[in-house]
Amino acid sequence: MYTAHTDRYADMPYRRTGRSGLKLPALSLGLWHNFGPDRPVDTQRAILRRAFDLGVTHFDLANNYGPPPGAAESALGEALKADFAPYRDELVISTKAGYLMWPGPYGEWGSRKYLLSSLDQSLTRMGLDHVDIFYSHRPDPETPLEETMGALHTAVQQGKALYVGVSNYSPEQTREAARILADLGTPLLIHQPRYSMLDRRPEETGLLDTLDELQVGSIVFSPLEQGLLTGRYLDGIPADSRAASDSPFLNSDRITEDLVRQLRALDDIAGSRGQSLAQLALAWVLRGGRVTSALVGASSPQQLEDSVAAIGNLEFSDEELARIEAVVKT
Repeated sequence: MYTAHTDRYADMPYRRTGRSGLKLPALSLGLWHNFGPDRPVDTQRAILRRAFDLGVTHFDLANNYGPPPGAAESALGEALKADFAPYRDELVISTKAGYLMWPGPYGEWGSRKYLLSSLDQSLTRMGLDHVDIFYSHRPDPETPLEETMGALHTAVQQGKALYVGVSNYSPEQTREAARILADLGTPLLIHQPRYSMLDRRPEETGLLDTLDELQVGSIVFSPLEQGLLTGRYLDGIPADSRAASDSPFLNSDRITEDLVRQLRALDDIAGSRGQSLAQLALAWVLRGGRVTSALVGASSPQQLEDSVAAIGNLEFSDEELARIEAVVKT
C-alpha cells in the first residue's frame, strides 16, 4: 500500500489562483501523452506517486487524453482507487471537454448536452463524484457562449465541479466568458493557454494582461514546446524522438538549423544558471508570478524529478532575460 512522503509539502511553492482561495503547485502534472494502454501501468503509477511525493498536488486531464480517448482518465481512476483514496482531499483533479469523443453531432464542441454528458462520463472513468476544475477545452464557433458557460455553471450547481475554467480562448472570448459566469454567480477560475519561450502568443495577444485585469489564474501547457526545449534536439533529431515520428504535435520540418542554434544558445544560458534547458524553460514561464502553474508531462519518475528541480531557481536577472530575448527573437 502506497504511503505518501511526510515531507511532501516542504519544497514545492503553491500559488493562489487568481482571486480565488485555491492554490496550485508551481508545477502540475499533465496526463496528456503518457497514460494510455501503450505505457506500462507500473510506470504510470510510479509517476503519479513520485509527483505527489514531490508536492505536485494537481493532476490535469481531459476527456480525450490517452490514447485512446478516455484512457488517461481510466488510468487515473485505477490509481486513485489503489493509491490515493486516503489523499483525495489533498489533490486537485481537473478535466476538460471540447474535442471529439464519440460519433454524431453531440460528441464534441461546446453544447450543453455534450459538456454535461462528457463530464458524467469522465467522473465514471475516474470513479469520482466531482472534479475540482472542469474546463471548456475550446470555444465553439456555432454555440452561444452563454450556453457553454451555462453548462459549466450547471456542473458547479450540481456539485460535479468545484471550479470552472477555459482553455484555448482568445482574450476577447475570455473576457466575455468571465462576464457571463460572473452574472451566473460562478467565477471563472483559470485559463489554460499554450505558452513557452518559443510560443509567445499569450503575451502578444494580450491574454496575460487580460487575465491579470480579470484576476483569473493561468496554467500553461506545452512549456517545453513538445520536447523542443529539452536537451533532445541539441544535435538534431534523435531516431526515437517525437519529431522523428512526425507526430501531429511535432514534425521533423520544425527542426531547422536555425532552431538548433537557438536551442544550443538557450542551453548555454541554462548551464550558466546551473540548470538544464528544460528547467530553464519551466522557470522562465513561471518568472514573476504571472503564471499560476506550468503543466509538465513525464514518461518516467526521473523525468518528472528533473522538471520539478526547476523550482530551485525561478529568479532571473535582467541580463539573463535580455540574453534569452536576444536568442528567441533572432
